Amino acid sequence: MILSIKNLTVSYQGKILLHDINMTVADGARHLLRGRNGSGKTTLAQTVAGNPDYKIESGSITFEGRNITNENATTRALLGIFIGAQNVPEIPGLTVISFLKHSAAAHAHFQTGKELSMGEFLERLETARTRLDIPKEWLNRSINVGFSGGERKRLMFLRLALTAPKLAILDEPDSGADASAQKLFAGLMNEMPKTTFLFISHQEKFTELACPTAITTLDKGKIVI
Repeated sequence: MILSIKNLTVSYQGKILLHDINMTVADGARHLLRGRNGSGKTTLAQTVAGNPDYKIESGSITFEGRNITNENATTRALLGIFIGAQNVPEIPGLTVISFLKHSAAAHAHFQTGKELSMGEFLERLETARTRLDIPKEWLNRSINVGFSGGERKRLMFLRLALTAPKLAILDEPDSGADASAQKLFAGLMNEMPKTTFLFISHQEKFTELACPTAITTLDKGKIVI
């Protein structure tokens, strides 16, 4: 198991949102997390990713055998946990390519102890950009400034492809994306066997394309058996 969650209770601004959650995610899985709006899916995703706004009241989170319950979001990201959130903020002045280079370099250094050369980065970037049909001119624009919802999701998948995380948590990666983009995103997920996916979706078509290997349902902050 790449991820193990035991007796996890989580609060947000003093209100308990998750109650005694127990679940595991297998290595290489495409694990669907589903439930109605407000059931606790985003809370669980953000908690595993280390968002400090969500307070762990009790329980534990173990990633690859390491207890990460008290680790911060940066450490979790470097260990190989990727979060694709529903809403990503705009960052004026920071270009897409600069952000991607720093992110890829940080991951490479943490995992291998070596620096990522510009040549290697550009080669990987070109491969991923072409696969996702992203125009080159996007790379010199500020992060998410002027991008549509579907375009932002495409950039999120570009970052995912470049970092190749061990665990990718995707919160509604299909929202704002048209049918062709959804097919593209699901295809990329299926092409990354070394990455485990924990994803949230309300759309049946995307779920079918992503071919989930396991499903967990939440309702009112609890797992439905």
